[in-house]
Amino acid sequence: MMTKGRIEAFTDGVLAIIITIMVLELKVPHGGAFEDLKPLIPVFGSYILSFIYIAIYWNNHHHMMHTVQHVTGTILWANMHLLFWLSLVPFTTGWMGENHFSSASVFLYGIVLLGAALAYFILQTTIIKSHGKTSILARALGKDLKGKASPILYITGIATAFVNIWISGALFIAVAIMWLIPDRRIERTLRDKN
Repeated sequence: MMTKGRIEAFTDGVLAIIITIMVLELKVPHGGAFEDLKPLIPVFGSYILSFIYIAIYWNNHHHMMHTVQHVTGTILWANMHLLFWLSLVPFTTGWMGENHFSSASVFLYGIVLLGAALAYFILQTTIIKSHGKTSILARALGKDLKGKASPILYITGIATAFVNIWISGALFIAVAIMWLIPDRRIERTLRDKN
């Protein structure tokens, strides 16, 4: 049986590569004036949002793995499914930034965010199935209101991408802000267990 250390190390490595790919998409402008940076504002804005999303997933994955006692093949595949969706973030980030948040690029970015959210939910559910309904993760998540609200906000953002990209963007930012607020459920449950 695989230890959780291997899955954590592999995930950490993939997420580090994803961030590296995203930062390499930031091209140095031709010119030494601050004015030369102006065309890069959309690219840098999309990079910041995506960096925050990758950081949120890394942080939450790290906390979730503290609850794992054993790793099954199903957990491995669920983790790979999550990494698949996250690996698409650099592409959609670059496309969105380069095209100044066109409707199609914002739409596809939202699809990738929704895919990653659903994949994370599947990973959580797989861990809970493997460890039981009284497991640390199951107890920590409880009703998981943030986890249920996120896909709804993503779907709304995707649906409005061709109507108003600013509404879509605001919804995607709102989800990020919601998850940036420290979620102490797992830490609290682990502390109460000891």
